[in-house]
Amino acid sequence: MPRTSNASGRPQAGASSEQSPAKPAILQRASQEGPGAFWDILTFRMLFTIVCTGAGYHFRPFGLTSQYGAIGGFLFALSVILFELRLRKASLRRLIGAAIGSIMGILGAYLISLIFTHTTIPESTRSFFSLAIFLVMTYIGLVLGANKGDMLNLQAFGGVFGSEKSNRHSVKLLDTSVIIDGRVADIAEALFLDGTIIIPHFVLRELQLVADSADPLKRQRGRRGLEVLARIQKMPQLDVQIADDDFAHIADVDMKLIELAKRYDAKVVTNDFNLNKVATLQGIEIMNVNLLANALKPVVLPGEIMRVFILREGKEYNQGVAYLDDGTMVVVDGARKMINKTIDISVTSVHQTTAGKMIFGRYDERGEQQPRAAATAGAEAPGGTRPSEGGGERPPRPLYPESGRS
Repeated sequence: MPRTSNASGRPQAGASSEQSPAKPAILQRASQEGPGAFWDILTFRMLFTIVCTGAGYHFRPFGLTSQYGAIGGFLFALSVILFELRLRKASLRRLIGAAIGSIMGILGAYLISLIFTHTTIPESTRSFFSLAIFLVMTYIGLVLGANKGDMLNLQAFGGVFGSEKSNRHSVKLLDTSVIIDGRVADIAEALFLDGTIIIPHFVLRELQLVADSADPLKRQRGRRGLEVLARIQKMPQLDVQIADDDFAHIADVDMKLIELAKRYDAKVVTNDFNLNKVATLQGIEIMNVNLLANALKPVVLPGEIMRVFILREGKEYNQGVAYLDDGTMVVVDGARKMINKTIDISVTSVHQTTAGKMIFGRYDERGEQQPRAAATAGAEAPGGTRPSEGGGERPPRPLYPESGRS
């Protein structure tokens, strides 16, 4: 899978299948190396298979013929290669733990087998028990060592084993809804999103259909999504790639995303509530933009004073509704008469719902009238009057010249 390089314009989502082979389709998976290392490993595997097949043909184990010996050697090489592919996905801690556990198991089996040599058990029975104990102890040591390997602290060896985190790829899939939403581009610009970004071809195709819709609203949303993709492609910290993988037997785009995330061990970036639930049930990690937005909203405590703009009336009697800059709804009691005005309210409670956060407050009209009355009284007082003899502040001296003076 290549890095897309069209900087301006929209991605070629509607391109036919004949044009796709023109660009290389090598997807960097979480455990895949560069092209040179891939061909080197493939050469070693072929040589290993040929050697095992030739050894089986020549030595003819278990009294087999040369042909069956060659088949047995080939199957043995194939099983070893499959085991090696499985080990490549394991972490270094698990590999070290499995090796230590298997060695301890072999050592324990050997010590136990020494006890059988001093018994009167027949030779065949003693050999059977020794082999069985050897296999059981090795298996138990291998499994327990691999499971407890995550407890190893490799940093205690002074960095001899390096850091696994630097070699681990962070792969993320973008959903159609989060592309159209557009906030993912702002998150990426703030460097909260990095690594490899995979855009499936079927998501591009769905986005292309939305952009070519006859509905003006859908067409605008689709074009906005294409502009967001072009914006993400220009970010240097992201490795944006197009995945040509498709699942012809699956019609739903959400299920295709889940299967693709399983294939590449990737996270799904979305704000779709249903996709979030289904993917979580299947063990897929989800990065929900809506949850991130809710986490970044300012914390409001009951009793705090807020200044809001009353936009419209509420559903209940004498209620007004306002909105914060992040879209949080504020329901204000006693603010129906203050529509289209900015007022100070006192927060009474905060409720968290599935749709987001709601703030409830109260507008105290008496608290607003007191400073307003004081300001009105100060404005109505004549500038040239002197205070009464009982005291009080002396009014400021007028800046304009008095009439009658030259």
